[in-house]
Amino acid sequence: MLIIANVIVFVVYWLSRASVLLNPTFAGNLLQNFSMVPAEIINGERLFTLFTSMFMHDPSSLIGGLLHLFGNMLYLYIFGDNIEDVFGHAGYVVFYLISGLVASLVFILSLFFVPFIGGLVGTPTSVDFTIGVVGASGAISGVLGAYLILYPKSKIISIVFYFILPVPAVIFLGFWFIMQWFLSFLDVSGGVAYWAHIGGFIAGMVLALAFGLKRKRAREKRLLM
Repeated sequence: MLIIANVIVFVVYWLSRASVLLNPTFAGNLLQNFSMVPAEIINGERLFTLFTSMFMHDPSSLIGGLLHLFGNMLYLYIFGDNIEDVFGHAGYVVFYLISGLVASLVFILSLFFVPFIGGLVGTPTSVDFTIGVVGASGAISGVLGAYLILYPKSKIISIVFYFILPVPAVIFLGFWFIMQWFLSFLDVSGGVAYWAHIGGFIAGMVLALAFGLKRKRAREKRLLM
């Protein structure tokens, strides 16, 4: 249902933008009213956008938006069902939203340090707190973090140097997480919210350690009975 919700919002936005469904004005209002603007959150305004922005994807171009949506939904499809098995349907939704919320807050906090980081790596960068942010990747990063804790030995079919190989989740996800750290410094002025990925991932790990492991053991015990 999370995947369906993301796809529906994307389709409605682009069909409206192309005047196939509703009109471009509706698409513009959708983006303006439901994307998360850091300056507004800092001022305590439109806090609901911390959640609505999780169900929206790159509006800059159709191809970019499709790639953004497909990548996020692929990760959610691969890793999400196992986390849902552990937390239960309702618990999984709560877990997902909390991970996305933490991801957004970490991203907003990171904006204050962008000029310092940019100067540190030799790419001085200014920050615009009024630019809207969208995407489910922060919440999905939480799913990845939880998967690392709950299923570290599971094999992930991956492409490694032109070969298709089963890679342990701890290596696959560990490498992904390390890459987010590197890219957060190397691509300071880029359009990807790497710190949201980092924040969401850590939130997912913490929630899995606090609640997931116990629920997973209890579930496995029931299945063995």
